[in-house]
Amino acid sequence: MTNDIENRTLAAPLLDRSDERVKHQAGFGGAVSSFLDRVRSGDLGSLPVIVGLVIIWTVFQSLNPIFLSSNNLVNLLFDCSTVGVIALGIVCILMVGEIDLSVGSVSGFASAMVGVLWVNQGWPVLLAILAALAVGAAIGSLYAMLFNRFGMPSFVSTLAGLLAILGLQLYILGSTGSINLPYGSPVVNFGQTLVMPHAIAYALAAVAGIVTFITGFRTAARRKEAGLSSQSLGSLLLRAIVITVVLELIVFYLNQDRGIPWMFGLFVGLVVAMNYLLTRTKWGRSMNAVGGNREAARRAGINVRLTYTSAFVMCSVLAAAGGILAASRLASASQQAGTGDVNLNAIAAAVIGGTSLFGGRGSAYSALLGIIVIQSIASGLTLLDLSSSLRYMITGAVLAIAVIVDSLARRSRVSHGRA
Repeated sequence: MTNDIENRTLAAPLLDRSDERVKHQAGFGGAVSSFLDRVRSGDLGSLPVIVGLVIIWTVFQSLNPIFLSSNNLVNLLFDCSTVGVIALGIVCILMVGEIDLSVGSVSGFASAMVGVLWVNQGWPVLLAILAALAVGAAIGSLYAMLFNRFGMPSFVSTLAGLLAILGLQLYILGSTGSINLPYGSPVVNFGQTLVMPHAIAYALAAVAGIVTFITGFRTAARRKEAGLSSQSLGSLLLRAIVITVVLELIVFYLNQDRGIPWMFGLFVGLVVAMNYLLTRTKWGRSMNAVGGNREAARRAGINVRLTYTSAFVMCSVLAAAGGILAASRLASASQQAGTGDVNLNAIAAAVIGGTSLFGGRGSAYSALLGIIVIQSIASGLTLLDLSSSLRYMITGAVLAIAVIVDSLARRSRVSHGRA
C-alpha cells in the first residue's frame, strides 16, 4: 500500500508535465512542434516540392529578371492548366496504387472529337464537349473491367490503350491531320485571353482564407470534443490571415498585367473539389484504404472493385477534359495533340507534387504544385533560349529526386509506426 502511494506521488509531477505538454501543443508553439514531429517521422507533405519550387524560381530569376514578371507568370498559369487537369486524374489512379499510361492519347482523342463534331459535323460546342467527356468515361470503364474481371495489370491495359486511342485520333482527323477551331469563339477565348475581373480575383482570395479558418475551427472543435489536442483559436486565425494576405498579394501582382486566367481558375476549382472528395467523403477514404492495403480494405467492407472503377473513370474523364482545354488553348485539334511529353509531364507532375507511387498517400494539391514546378522549368529555359533537351534532363532529375524522397519518407513512416 505504501509503495502504491509513493509511486503515485512520484508519477504526479510527470502527469502534470504531460498535461502541460498537451496544453502546450494546443497552442501556437504546439502547431510548430507538431509540424516538426511530422517531418521527423517522414510525413513531409508538400514541404519538398515547395522548397524545390523556391530554389527553381530563385535560380531562374537570378539568370533572367523577366522570369518572375507578372506577364510571364500569367502565361505560366495559362500553360499549367491543360496538363494540370490531366495530372489531377493521375493523382486519382496513383492513390489506388495503379497507373494510366494513356492519358496523353485520351486527351488528344478528346480534342480531336471536339474539333470533328463541332467544326466538321456542326454539332453545338457544348454537346461536342459532353460527348468527348463521355468517351473518356467509357475508356476508363473499359480499363476498370480489364483490371477487375481479367486481372490485366493497368500498366499493360493502358499501354495498349495508348496505342489504340492514338490510332483512333489519327483516323478521325483524316488526311488533313488538323482542324482549326473558330478563332474568337468563347471556347478559344477561354483558353487564350479570358481573365478574371480584378474584384472577383480579390474576393476569391479572401474566400480561400475564410474557408481555411472555418474548416480548421470545425476540425479543432471535433478534436476537443474527443479529448484530443487541437490548435488554438489564435493559431487558426493567424494561419487564415497569412494565407489570405499571401493570396491577395499574388492576385495584386498578377493584376499588374492581365490578371488571373479563368482557365487556371477552373483548374484550381477542380483541385479544391477533388481535395474535398479525397479528404471529406466516404469515396476518398475508400481510395486511401484500397491504395494502402487492398485486402484490408476488402475485409473492412469496402467495395474494392467499385473503388478501382471510379479511379480509372475519373482519370480518363480528367484526361479528356485536359485535352479539351489544350484544344482551346491552341485553337486547334491536331495529330500532335496529346503526344510528345504530355503523358510523361502529367505523371511527373503528380509524383513531383507529392503523390506516392506506392498508393494510399497523395493530395489533389500535388497536381497543382507539381505542374507549376514543371512549367516553371520549361518557362525558365525558354526565356534563357536553351535547348529543350535540358528541360527533359532537368525534369527527369527532379522526378528522380521526388521518388527518392518519397521512398525515404515511406521508410521513415514505417520506422515511426505511421505507415
